Amino acid sequence: MRLVRRDAPSALRSVAAVSVACVIALGLASLIFLALGRNPLEAYRAMVVGAFGSWYGLSESLVRMVPLGLCALGIALAARMGLWNIGAEGQLVAGAIAATWVALFLRPPDWSMVWLVALAAACAGALWATLASVLRAWIGVSEILSTLMLNYVAQACLEYLVYGPWKGPDRFPYTVYFPQSAWLPLWPGTRIHPGLVALVVLAVLLWVLLKTTRLGFEIRLTGDSPSASDYAGVPARSNIVLVMAISGALAGLAGMFEVTGLEHRLPHAVAPGFGYTAIIVAWLARRHMLGCLLVALVFGGLIVGGEDVQITLRIPQGAVGVLQGLLFVSVLGAEVFEHHEVRWGRR
Repeated sequence: MRLVRRDAPSALRSVAAVSVACVIALGLASLIFLALGRNPLEAYRAMVVGAFGSWYGLSESLVRMVPLGLCALGIALAARMGLWNIGAEGQLVAGAIAATWVALFLRPPDWSMVWLVALAAACAGALWATLASVLRAWIGVSEILSTLMLNYVAQACLEYLVYGPWKGPDRFPYTVYFPQSAWLPLWPGTRIHPGLVALVVLAVLLWVLLKTTRLGFEIRLTGDSPSASDYAGVPARSNIVLVMAISGALAGLAGMFEVTGLEHRLPHAVAPGFGYTAIIVAWLARRHMLGCLLVALVFGGLIVGGEDVQITLRIPQGAVGVLQGLLFVSVLGAEVFEHHEVRWGRR
C-alpha cells in the first residue's frame, strides 16, 4: 500500500472526509456508552436536546462558543502559516490576569474601563505568544513545545495570585468582584454578552485579511509552500512573530470576556480546557475563519449537552472529553486520505 499525494483535493472530497471522520468518531464513542450501560442514541439525543432544544440551552451554547471560537480563530490563523499554537490555554489565562489587574488595581475612569481591560488582555495574550514565536523565529525552538510549556507557567502564575496576594476576603481561590464599570452587559434573561458580537466581527475581519491583503497572501503562501515563500522574499521571521501575536491576542480577549462578562472576578478555573478544545475546533473547521464559528457553536453545545447528559443519564463527563478526542484524531486521519490516494501493488 502506498500513499500518493493528490494534486488538489476537491471541496466535495473535503466535506466527505470530515463527514466520514465524524461518523467514525461517533461510532467509537458509542462503544464507550454501551460499556457504561447506556443507549448511544439516547445519549446523543439528550446531548442535542440539552444544547439546542431550549432557549436556555442555546444561550448557554452561545456563551461557550465565545472562548472556543476566539481561541480557535487564533489557532487557525497560525496554522494557515504552518505554525502550531498549542498555547491558547495559557494565553487565555494571561489575558484574564491582565484584565483583572486593570479592573482591580489600575481602576481607570468608568467610560474607559472596558476598553482598557480589553486592550490589556489582548496585549498580555499577544506577549505570551510572542515569547514562543521569538524562540521559533530566531533560534528554531519548536513552537509546539514552547507554547505548551508556557500554558503551565501561566497556570502557575494564576494559582499564585488567587491563592496568594489576590485572594478574596472569604479566603477562597478567587479575587473580589470587579467594579460595576468592568461588567459587560448581558442579553436579558441570559448570560450572552458582547463577546459573541466581537467573535463574529473578528472572524469576518480575519477572513478578509487572509483573502484580500498582502499579509494574508504571505501567510497562505508560507503555510502552503515554505520554499516558494522563501524564493518570493517573504519576511518569514517578522510574519511569524506578527501572526503568533495576533493569535495570542485573540485568546487573551477570550480570557477578558470570561472574567468581565461571566465571572466578574478572576477565579481559579478561568480556563477549563477551552484552549485545548479550540485546537479540535480549528482543525474540524479546516482552519477556515468563518468555519470556526459553526464548529465552535457545535462544540459549545457539546459541552452544554455533556453537562446535561451527566445529570440526566449519569454518564461521566469524561466520556464527552473522549468523544472530543476521537473527533480530533479521526479528522486528522481523514485529512491524510483527503490529500493522498491509496494505491495497492506489489512490493
